[in-house]
Amino acid sequence: MIIPIPANREAFTIALTIRAKHAMPVGIMVYDPNHPNTHYFRRKVQLDRGQERNIQIPLPVTAEYLELELYDKRGYTEEGITIVDFRIKKMISPQIWASPEQQRYMDFSIQFAQKAGYVPAGFYDSPDGEFLFQYLPDIVDAYGNELITPARTHRRMPRVQISMRLFKTFSIPVRVAILSHEGCHWFLNTRSQQTADLCGIRHYLDYGFPKIEAVYAATKIFSLYPELIGAAQVQRTKDIIAFIDQYTLAA
Repeated sequence: MIIPIPANREAFTIALTIRAKHAMPVGIMVYDPNHPNTHYFRRKVQLDRGQERNIQIPLPVTAEYLELELYDKRGYTEEGITIVDFRIKKMISPQIWASPEQQRYMDFSIQFAQKAGYVPAGFYDSPDGEFLFQYLPDIVDAYGNELITPARTHRRMPRVQISMRLFKTFSIPVRVAILSHEGCHWFLNTRSQQTADLCGIRHYLDYGFPKIEAVYAATKIFSLYPELIGAAQVQRTKDIIAFIDQYTLAA
């Protein structure tokens, strides 16, 4: 089923309660129907027969118009899914703990993340020319071999190279989390992935983006190439989850 939402680019949270007539994996998507590859939220929820589930969908950024879609992922049908409750709650303005430069970078990143699913490859400048995103068909090494990274920060930042092939498959929150991570490499002048992870996730969460998508961002590339997963990647994911848990407790 599809529920139209006149979002008007406002920030809000959808409070949704659903019930399943029979056991099923329920797909939940919030997207801009006027542009391809613009998912503001994507999630799968496993429900047992007759089970109800309360779901919070935070949307700190939106389009003019959105659609919420619910479906049985096994057959892409709405049969057996009942909406018990549906509410829209205004989102409180975020408390951003960042320098003005970092805030400008995050604002630019969010704007780019919203359109990255349909704009062509090329160079994208922030409004004042302070930051530059180089949107590439894919990111390759010196020998033309594709790298698995969805984005990387140039040593002469503020410039970030971004893989269009990978970014088109990600939700908008996952794109924001990745770009926030890359910005932290520059702002903190660090090559440490862990340091950039936690810095980036903090900025991402401060804006009110979904916590679950932050975990998806941390594991997305690893899942594409499971043969490359090692102890370091597993520890990075554990550190991110622990940080999110602590952030939630402090909120």
